Amino acid sequence: MSAATLGRPGAPALHAVDLDVAPGEILTVVGASGCGKSTLLRTLAGLLPPLAGEARQDGLPVAGPAADRALVFQDDALLPWRTLRGNVELPLAIRRVPRAERRAEAEAWLGRVGLAAQARQLPHHVSGGQRQRAQLARALAGRPRVVLMDEPFGALDAQTRAGMQDLLVEVLRGTGATVVFVTHDVDEALFLGDRVALLGTGRLTAVRAVPRPRDRAAHDDPARVALRRDILTSLGT
Repeated sequence: MSAATLGRPGAPALHAVDLDVAPGEILTVVGASGCGKSTLLRTLAGLLPPLAGEARQDGLPVAGPAADRALVFQDDALLPWRTLRGNVELPLAIRRVPRAERRAEAEAWLGRVGLAAQARQLPHHVSGGQRQRAQLARALAGRPRVVLMDEPFGALDAQTRAGMQDLLVEVLRGTGATVVFVTHDVDEALFLGDRVALLGTGRLTAVRAVPRPRDRAAHDDPARVALRRDILTSLGT
């Protein structure tokens, strides 16, 4: 994306956005409420065309939603009348994967996210954290090249949220998927992101690499502490 203006007609939210996301990268996006984080995500998803400039994937314009870009929201958006397995099967059914194959694939993904025993449960019979696990399994079962996540863990309690962060890193390993993850939580952004994109009022202000290794015990690392301080200062908190 180069020098793009993003938003709705008559209501631009972001100006002169220059952003490249590397294949297989986790890019986290932070910024104050109303700064355009969700606008950026919806543009990348193909749900909101740029007002100026262009969003591209693999050199081709993003002209609309596509099967190789999956969206994960804070609201789990599971179909209440389908079991967890049925929900995970959905993107495979849309691609007309044979029933036996998609069932096996769905059960494998539910196993990876720790929901093998809940596969036949309806969404309202499981916890919020389990529903988010099922949503993650559904997003990845379709083997997308890009996963776009809009504050997916924001409604979870702190312990469940940390567990979902660990799970996300684990299940992404080996998929090759590129992730853009929007969050209000700077610590979440620093734990998950290979890089952090910082949005200010109407613009992308910086993109910073996150020190590694990815380790919760490394929160006192001087480089990480300095980056966290810089981000919080930029956010005015």
